[in-house]
Amino acid sequence: MEMQHHFSLKNYNTFGIEAFAKSFVSVTSEAALTAVLEQDQDVFILGGGSNMLLTKDIEKTVVHVNLKGISITKETEEYVWVTAQAGENWHEFVLWCLERNFGGLENLSLIPGNVGTTPIQNIGAYGVEIKDTMISCEAIAIQTQEKKVFTNKQCAFEYRESIFKKELKNQYVITSVTFQLTKKNHQLKTSYGAIEAELQQQNILEPTIQDVSKAVIAIRKSKLPDPKELGNSGSFFKNPIISVENYEKAIQKHPEMPHYKVSDQFVKVPAGWLIEQAGFKGKRFGDAGIHKNQALVLVNYGHATGAEIEAVSKNIQKTVLETFGIAIEAEVNII
Repeated sequence: MEMQHHFSLKNYNTFGIEAFAKSFVSVTSEAALTAVLEQDQDVFILGGGSNMLLTKDIEKTVVHVNLKGISITKETEEYVWVTAQAGENWHEFVLWCLERNFGGLENLSLIPGNVGTTPIQNIGAYGVEIKDTMISCEAIAIQTQEKKVFTNKQCAFEYRESIFKKELKNQYVITSVTFQLTKKNHQLKTSYGAIEAELQQQNILEPTIQDVSKAVIAIRKSKLPDPKELGNSGSFFKNPIISVENYEKAIQKHPEMPHYKVSDQFVKVPAGWLIEQAGFKGKRFGDAGIHKNQALVLVNYGHATGAEIEAVSKNIQKTVLETFGIAIEAEVNII
């Protein structure tokens, strides 16, 4: 465990932003993590770097959580409980489960980042969220170094939200996550997005969980740039959830506006549609821009600063609000 100083974080964030950490240490065990936290509680916790936009240097110690390991902790005829350490790459973990025919995570294929940050964001895609399969997660308190298990309920999951983004923000480091997955009688979810169309295109009439995963990967690759080739953080904005009353006002001016019912009182409007209709899809502002195939994705064409990308995001928010009367929030953590 080596502490490094004035350390470049360019290779540790998927936007590829050049920013520096005052100090940097990568921990590969809970003991190492605890030892660092005993010395310094004013730290910046870094996982896969896929859900953040660095707009400045980090003037504190950056602790890179690099814990590895996947294990089966419990099993019945129908279900299996799998625990993954926080530093495992999320997509590789999904593939590990699919290779063993464990179902439940296939719709979440190819999402960038590491396992440990998935409960914080309650990541989701194509009608599935982490909360649907996560049983619990283990975490270490930054101030006291005490270990705690959080159940699914205690995580207080909402759309792209959890207790770790609200009341307990910056108070815990998640070290592992446990999921309950199916071994048979898998419940496929193919009605959201273009999954069914992709399966039909491949002439797959009775899809397996592996088929669903491959369809999701194909869709994501067609829409989303690879962060290794073009800096980005996936979807930059949340899909806004608005009242039915506000939606009905909006469609008087924009009758073609799509929506998904959330409840009798609320609907979800696709942020990508709003941004595209506001004229931003494919636009470029220097080296910061909006991807040509997916308006939800902001990109770094090479040398954009975090501040320049943030300025583009604020311009989008302002224009969407003025055009549609709908506020959109950043899903990415702006630091």
